[in-house]
Amino acid sequence: MKTKILSLCLVLSAGLFAQNPTEIVEKTENKLRGEQSYAELSMTIVRPSWSRTITMKSWSRGTDYSLILITSPARDKGTVFLKNRKEIYNWIPSIERQIKLPPSMMNQSWMGSDFTNDDLVTESSLVKDYEHKLLGEDSINGRKVWKIELKPKADAAVVWGKVILHIDQKEYIHLKTEFYDEEGDLVNVMTAKKIGNLGGKILPVIVEMEPMAEPGHKTILHYHQLDFSVNIPREHFTTQYMKRVR
Repeated sequence: MKTKILSLCLVLSAGLFAQNPTEIVEKTENKLRGEQSYAELSMTIVRPSWSRTITMKSWSRGTDYSLILITSPARDKGTVFLKNRKEIYNWIPSIERQIKLPPSMMNQSWMGSDFTNDDLVTESSLVKDYEHKLLGEDSINGRKVWKIELKPKADAAVVWGKVILHIDQKEYIHLKTEFYDEEGDLVNVMTAKKIGNLGGKILPVIVEMEPMAEPGHKTILHYHQLDFSVNIPREHFTTQYMKRVR
């Protein structure tokens, strides 16, 4: 009997670690972005004594192109962030100035939130810029997840020293993401707070980012609409278009 139990454990263990962690991460990323997408979302920045909400529209084309337009509040309305392959630009309408963001700014706060520029504009790629290791399985709110460790490749210009993903085994979505600095200290935790149907896919509808060193601080990202059936011209993702996008 003991031999049979041991054999079963070995079979289950072999099945678990036969999973290719890179393929899991890639499938998860492709599900969220699709070939092309349009989204309307809001971001609420919460602090111990105040909070504020930013609304925005977002367009993406694969992993190389994305455009974010701030629609409110009034003081930020019209601000645009553009990713064109590895180049990141910011258009500030109040001063009619276009800025190219250097890699050194990718770890800075995005619009005063707990997300970094890299988190929102996504200069780095979880698939291409990291090595992946399957640590095992876990469970979050009754959902089975793969726990995958990401460590940056030697030549990758990335923000984090290590990332640990908790990916739902059924739906291939991020349920929790842990961000560590180069010293191995946990900096931020991003958690899916609500799962629902977006654009015909089961995806996180509300995501919360919490900095571990700042109690009472968090940023809540809420997707109100997500459409994967759009056809967005390549010309949409240019510095010229930044100034007239609506």
